[in-house]
Amino acid sequence: MVGRQQGKWVRRSEREWSVLLSRFAPSGLGVEAFCRREAISAASFYRWRGLLSDKDSRGDGGNHDTAPVFVDLGPLKSGTSASPRINLKLDLGDGLILHLMR
Repeated sequence: MVGRQQGKWVRRSEREWSVLLSRFAPSGLGVEAFCRREAISAASFYRWRGLLSDKDSRGDGGNHDTAPVFVDLGPLKSGTSASPRINLKLDLGDGLILHLMR
């Protein structure tokens, strides 16, 4: 897709769009403000976000450079209480949060 940068049209590769879109969530900006900052159209933003998310959901794209991480926190110790309070929140991305409580 093409983007506008300092009066010139710039053609971006799929990889470049992926990198650009990966900066969206951490920016904390809305779509319009992010697009203004990056000098891209909102239509291109939505188009490429849709194309890349479709590719990821089909399993033929995405970041395969990093392996899933497992963190062993060890056994839960009960201490003096028969059932200690546990409050665990896992942010799974895309606004999905797993919240476990005991």
